[in-house]
Amino acid sequence: MTHITFLGTGGGRFTTIYQMRATGGIYIEDVLRIHIDPGPGALVQMHRFGLNPTKTDVICISHAHTDHYTDAEVLIEGITNGGTKRKGILLASKSVVEGYDIYDPVISNYHRGLLEKVIAMAPGDEFKYRKLRIRATASFHNDPTTVGFKIYTSNGIISYLADTDFDGKLITQHRGARILILPVTRPLGAKIPYHLSTDDAARIVKGIKPEVAIITHFGLKMLDNSPDFQADWIWKETGIRTIAADDGMRVEMKKEIEIT
Repeated sequence: MTHITFLGTGGGRFTTIYQMRATGGIYIEDVLRIHIDPGPGALVQMHRFGLNPTKTDVICISHAHTDHYTDAEVLIEGITNGGTKRKGILLASKSVVEGYDIYDPVISNYHRGLLEKVIAMAPGDEFKYRKLRIRATASFHNDPTTVGFKIYTSNGIISYLADTDFDGKLITQHRGARILILPVTRPLGAKIPYHLSTDDAARIVKGIKPEVAIITHFGLKMLDNSPDFQADWIWKETGIRTIAADDGMRVEMKKEIEIT
């Protein structure tokens, strides 16, 4: 069985500043334990929902914006038992690991040195370890090195798009996903550059046809316009079961997909 816990469903500057929703990222438990985009409050949310940071195997960071990485160094200290044991893997965009243009590296040399492996991923790169495969996918964001993650688990594919504008390549890259997780920052009719709106999400869901689509990473305007309403609109438009994630929502992926 594969478990997903949503440690935070907020995104963007002001949802993060005011913590109208938590910003702790997404935690996947399968043959390995994977923490995607551990933003502000990730460790607090792990404690709240009974997840042990020292048991994490892999950190995936999509890009170098603060709502996606700020708890990563503390998480690395947890993985490595306070820096006493060299273990754990970081898979991240070039901007996170090496810096890019205006972006400095966001994980210190010290913390990178604590880990067993640190890999700067570009679209199309794959990482294989202990029967798990993770492929980096292209995103279209204002950090141009941003990557999404297509995770091949023991119970099928989980795709995480990361922050991105709409592009038809997203549909091609993420076909085959049983669960499609889309950061949808803006509601219907409120499109902004470099981020998905509800309208965009419907086009992607319709093209990929996952078993379940889950929207998350809500900005303030999205929260003001009911994420549940936006998810229902996508469901009606596409015929694909679409859920608006809540902080602490858990998903079990086995023969059937169960959401609690």
